[in-house]
Amino acid sequence: MLPANGQGLLSTHDHRARVEDMARFGGFSGRAVEFYAELAANNTREFWAEHKAVYEGEIRDPMRALVAELEPDFGSCSLFRPHRDIRFSKDKSPYKTYQAAFAGISPGIGYYVHLDARGLSAGGGFHAHSSAQVDRYREAVDDDATGSDLSEIVAALRENGFAVEGEQLKTKPRGYGIDHPRIDLLRYKSLMTAKRFGTPAWLGSPKALDEVHIAWQQVTPLSEWIIAHVGPA
Repeated sequence: MLPANGQGLLSTHDHRARVEDMARFGGFSGRAVEFYAELAANNTREFWAEHKAVYEGEIRDPMRALVAELEPDFGSCSLFRPHRDIRFSKDKSPYKTYQAAFAGISPGIGYYVHLDARGLSAGGGFHAHSSAQVDRYREAVDDDATGSDLSEIVAALRENGFAVEGEQLKTKPRGYGIDHPRIDLLRYKSLMTAKRFGTPAWLGSPKALDEVHIAWQQVTPLSEWIIAHVGPA
């Protein structure tokens, strides 16, 4: 869910250059969701050219307005570019079938918001950039104090409707017993969480900002734990 690197993100300058002239966030229209369903079925440059104004007016600009209002509390946000990097991919579809934005606390660590044909979702966590980060993560999970703290954070997120996901091993990591009390957390190489809102009635209203803000607040204990015990690459 979180970007593995800076590729595919609009620069902070590109984003901030338009903030002063931007209308306040008013929600995402039903047309925005429909656009991504249509794009998934017809992912071509011809479709994009014909519907570019829909993307800009119903998706890109509202997402810019949304993150502009989140930045005072969560830091600088960047929007993902709509074009896919297809140089090394078998899938040559030119466009992403979603619009996302990322507020980075540290490279690969932060908050995320995502709009696609299924609706809106928000969350955060970390995508490991190095084996050293994975090692530090597992050492902190193994420790009874810091590991128990993470277990409580993850349990609270699940109770609040978040899914916990990320790259993980199918078996136990080397050096840890299968009977470890936190073996499920130890299997992760990256740890992310997301709340999937779908398409509620409030999606087209300013309440969508409130819901994303609350979700990011709920993710903050996880982000703070990661910064404290995993840190940058």
